[in-house]
Amino acid sequence: MIKHSENTISNQNNNIELLIKFQFNENILNFIKKHCNLNTNKTIVTSTTTIFNIEKINNLELFNIINIKKINDIRFINKFFESVNRKLPVSGLFFGCVETYPDRKKAILNKKNLKLINWIIYFFDILFKRVFSKLVFTKRIYFYFTKGKGRVLSKAETYGRLYSCGFEIVDEKSINKVLYFVFKKVKDPAYDKTPTYGALIGLKRLGKGGTIINVYKLRTMHPYSEYLQEYMYNKNKLNDGGKIKNDFRISPEGRIFRKFWIDEIPMILNLLKMDIKLVGVRPLSQHFFSLYDKDLQELRFKVKPGFIPPFYVDLPKTMDEIMESERKYLNSYLKNPIKTDIKYLFISLKNVFIKGARSN
Repeated sequence: MIKHSENTISNQNNNIELLIKFQFNENILNFIKKHCNLNTNKTIVTSTTTIFNIEKINNLELFNIINIKKINDIRFINKFFESVNRKLPVSGLFFGCVETYPDRKKAILNKKNLKLINWIIYFFDILFKRVFSKLVFTKRIYFYFTKGKGRVLSKAETYGRLYSCGFEIVDEKSINKVLYFVFKKVKDPAYDKTPTYGALIGLKRLGKGGTIINVYKLRTMHPYSEYLQEYMYNKNKLNDGGKIKNDFRISPEGRIFRKFWIDEIPMILNLLKMDIKLVGVRPLSQHFFSLYDKDLQELRFKVKPGFIPPFYVDLPKTMDEIMESERKYLNSYLKNPIKTDIKYLFISLKNVFIKGARSN
C-alpha cells in the first residue's frame, strides 16, 4: 500500500474515486459510494489524525466527511469527533474506520511465525496497547512513547465515543481486518469530562425519589458502553431475564465476572453509604427505567433500590414478568418492610445456592 499524507484531499479533484481505489481498496470505495456522492463539493475526503485538518475545513455546503485514516492513531479521539460534529449539519454523515481487538488478534496470530511466538507477541501487545493505555499510572508512559498511535479499540468503545459526541450509526462493514463505519450527526456532543477506563466504575443510576446515585461495580463492559444502551436495546432487544441479547459491549473477562457475581462486590460500598439496602429492586439507568410502566416507576421512587433483587425469588423471563415481580415485591414491602425483606432474602439465597439460579 502506498503511504499517504495527512493532508485533506479536495473533492474538486475528479480522480478522487481512482485515488481511493488505488491507495486503499475497491471494497472501501464501494462502501463509501453506497452512502454518498464523492464528486460533489458537499463531500470532503481526508486521511488524517489531526484535529487541525478538520478545523481548517471551510465549506458551508459540507454534508459528508470521510476519513480513511484509522482512528487508532488519533491522540484525542473525542476532541476529533467533536470537531467533526461542529463541521457537519444535522443528518450529515461521518465515515471512519478502526482496528478492533478481534481484528488485531487475527492480524498477529495469522503471521507466518511459530504459533508460540505469535501468542507471545499477542500477549505483550495486549499488555502494552490495551492495558497500559487505560491505567492511570501507566497511561502517561504509554502516550509518551506512542504519541497515541497504534491503540487498539473495541467496537463498543468506538461506537460509544461517537454516540457521546452526537452521532448515531447508519452502517458498518469489515474490510481487510478493519471495521469501516458510517455515522449520522443527530445532536451536539455530550462533552463527557469524566470518562472512566479503570476496573472500578461508578454507574449513574436512579435511586429513591429519582435521585441519581453512583452504583459501584467492577467493569464488565468496554469503556463508553453506557452510551450504547438505547442502540443495543433497539437492535437486539432482550434475552430471558431482561438482559440484552448478543451484547458485544461485554468484555471476555466481564462475562466471567458476571457469571460469578464478582462485578457486584463493590456495591458493598453503596450498602455502607446507604444508597441502597440489602434486598430490593435493582437501581436502573434512565433508559431502562423509561421502559417500565408508569405505576411501577412511581412505586420504585418510594423505596431505596437493593443489592439482592426480587428476580432471584420469582425468576422472571420476560420484561412483563420482571415488572410484575418487582411490582409484587414493592407492594408487599410498603405494607410490611421487615417481614418482606427477610422472606425475599432467604428465598433468594436458597434459589441461588441450592437451585443454582442465575441472571444472564
